[in-house]
Amino acid sequence: MLEPHTVHVLGAGVMGSGVAQTLAQTGHRVVLLDVADEALERARERIQQGLRLEILLQKKAEKQDPAVVLDRIRFTIDMEALREAAYVIENVPEKWDIKKKVYADLEAACPEACIFASDTSCMPIGRIATWTERPGQVIGIHFMNPVPRKRVVEVIRGAATTEETIARTGTLLQQMGKECVIVNDAPGFVSNRVLMLTINEAAFVLQEGTGSAKEIDRIFRDCMGHAMGPLETADLIGLDTILYSIEVLYDSLGGEKFRPCPLLEDLVREGHLGCKTGRGFHDYPDAVLGT
Repeated sequence: MLEPHTVHVLGAGVMGSGVAQTLAQTGHRVVLLDVADEALERARERIQQGLRLEILLQKKAEKQDPAVVLDRIRFTIDMEALREAAYVIENVPEKWDIKKKVYADLEAACPEACIFASDTSCMPIGRIATWTERPGQVIGIHFMNPVPRKRVVEVIRGAATTEETIARTGTLLQQMGKECVIVNDAPGFVSNRVLMLTINEAAFVLQEGTGSAKEIDRIFRDCMGHAMGPLETADLIGLDTILYSIEVLYDSLGGEKFRPCPLLEDLVREGHLGCKTGRGFHDYPDAVLGT
């Protein structure tokens, strides 16, 4: 793992696309897998748009030809591609039944030495590890959105995760230009144990009419110095991911404080998922549609 190599990324949604783009920009070959060609086409469009943005933000000496970067990514629905996987980063929805099925498929398809890294928002890594025959090779990598622009990654050490798995993960992240903060396993870890409660409570404040979405976010930005308000953050992450994550916390920890806000549930039910659909707590008329 001293040189860039091929990484398999499972799930071509917003996070999977961002992970694939970042890997390709740092010289890795990427196999981006999903179950639907439509999802892969949306991912290709999302990555192309992301690469165009990178050109605007990068210094002249750092600029890369988007076509060259994109050529490092293989888009496929063929799960046989996993037969040669050495490192898999999984980015599928935060649903217990979906995740469990995915890990059964990974276990059956991947070589014994392959590491499974879950880009989960809240699910305990120890529970995910029980779905495999290689618990020592299961680790959490919680990337933040947008992946190409975020320098620090939350890495979750499961109870069985080996030092070798942690070291290989740290090397990969370093190659991707990322720093990591390693934390112990728990539902929501550090980041989302706190963030999801903040977003959920902000949704309740909005539902109750204490302030508008614009006013709530402005208070966090301009009064408290946050880069984004909680509702803007939720829209960027995706309201479906937010809801699924809060449901995982509620299922794992219980308590009224983890009960999802009805307004959040309604928005997800109506398909208003934030930036990726053009509407969430705020409106985004220029969004690239598709999850």
